[in-house]
Amino acid sequence: MKKVLVLSLALAASTVMAQNAPSGSAGKYPPVINFTTEQDHQNMMQQLGIKALRPGPGGDEKAPNHANYDESKANPYPNYPELLTMKNGKKVTSADMWWKQRRPEIIEDFEKEVLGRVPKNVPKVTWKVAISEKEMVGRIPVVAKQLIGHVDNTAYPLLDVNINMTVVTPANAKAPVPVLMMFGRSALPAPVQPPKESLDKINAALKDLLIKSDPSLQALFDQYPAYNPVVANPAPSPFGPFPAPGAQPSDPPTTQQLLAAGWGYVLIEPASIQADNGAGLTKGIIGLVNKGQPRKPEDWGALRAWAWGASRGLDYLETDPAVDAKKVGIEGVSRYGKAALVTQAFDQRFALGLIGSSGEGGAKPHRRNFGEAVESLTGSGEYHWMAGNFLKYGTSEGKLGAKTANDIPVDAHQLIALCAPRPTFISYGIPEQGDAKWLDQQGSYMATVAAGTVFKLLGARDLGVGNDYKTAKMPGVNVSQLDGELAWRQHDGGHTDAPNIKYFIPWANKMIKHTNSVSASR
Repeated sequence: MKKVLVLSLALAASTVMAQNAPSGSAGKYPPVINFTTEQDHQNMMQQLGIKALRPGPGGDEKAPNHANYDESKANPYPNYPELLTMKNGKKVTSADMWWKQRRPEIIEDFEKEVLGRVPKNVPKVTWKVAISEKEMVGRIPVVAKQLIGHVDNTAYPLLDVNINMTVVTPANAKAPVPVLMMFGRSALPAPVQPPKESLDKINAALKDLLIKSDPSLQALFDQYPAYNPVVANPAPSPFGPFPAPGAQPSDPPTTQQLLAAGWGYVLIEPASIQADNGAGLTKGIIGLVNKGQPRKPEDWGALRAWAWGASRGLDYLETDPAVDAKKVGIEGVSRYGKAALVTQAFDQRFALGLIGSSGEGGAKPHRRNFGEAVESLTGSGEYHWMAGNFLKYGTSEGKLGAKTANDIPVDAHQLIALCAPRPTFISYGIPEQGDAKWLDQQGSYMATVAAGTVFKLLGARDLGVGNDYKTAKMPGVNVSQLDGELAWRQHDGGHTDAPNIKYFIPWANKMIKHTNSVSASR
């Protein structure tokens, strides 16, 4: 069986991927290894000498290996790694000791064992504005820009990486505005379209072309003379971002709430940075730096790659006169909530973060046995988010012996603490609406409570409930803990942070001292 596997890996390695490569260049460079996810996962196991991994818990509560949801069994490893004790046993007693000694120790452990290292030779990103136009979002005039960040691939032209990003800022702002960068699909909010007369010309020309290619369409157009291939977008509601009279009450979209508060927003597309699967690890930015070859155990995973891409987006924002680059936040939900937390933790230029429903690998402690587990991230489904070395902690048999979550040198409370003293809002919904128990809201609250010691050391405010994470009880749904730089709120919605936006914005305004400078005139 092993010989068959090795042969299949060798055959996969022989496949060449030469997208956008200069003519005749393929032979000058090692070919891209086109592993499947399973092949890449097995390759990393072989590098680490892992013979077997423990299976992850199942989401079906009726299955034999279902996830634990019994609080009495949820804390098999109740002692989390020390935050303010250095590896030599010395206590951290000052901010200076944190910044110069303890914080670097924690970062080193995250990079080596959990998230991976960003290589020193990552190529430069050059940003180009592909589209810039004036649009309307509700009744708010905006300037919307669609950008492409081309990663220099001259060292390995067989792979091409272009980061997709959209930047939207209020058109009538009297000063540079804060922005919230959000992981998601890059798209213009309301692309400007030609006037009716021009659309009529376009439709007439299209009909002529279609009839020439297929004369039978003439009868169809005669039967439906009012039909046009290109339809005008509906006009903005006269009520702007708010519901019309008689409509069911609901919050405006996140983007409209931000713009109404005098913020801008950014959409940065994770898949344009790094694919969300193991098969993509020899491609994207990780593959480009590795010249199409498989990762080594300390190489970065997708979470760190997405965070790197967000940082390159911030590089651009620092050059945009419409943006106050000192007041840029980062946001994400679910796997992108994990990425948002990693982004804020590792790039101190991000002024604040909104971390939505991040679960295991995000705000949930690895040491908690509740819902999603370490083994969920070491199996072949989600391992690509993490460093290869992280697989060790799901090992049942291997050259290093069996390891568990308790062997991981760091945990979620330390990742949150790396964001201190910058404002950090941890957000969750409720299982009844789809923010599954799998995410372990209670455990994430415990990690947030534990992280507070570092916020206080650095002169910021924590949740204000003490720092005993072992006895911390999550507050009720819709109970806000937003008085400090470290904040928590569980809303009554599902797997989204949208219901918390109306709480996040005033909290953020207070934290970054933002006053709306957008003129109401059009």
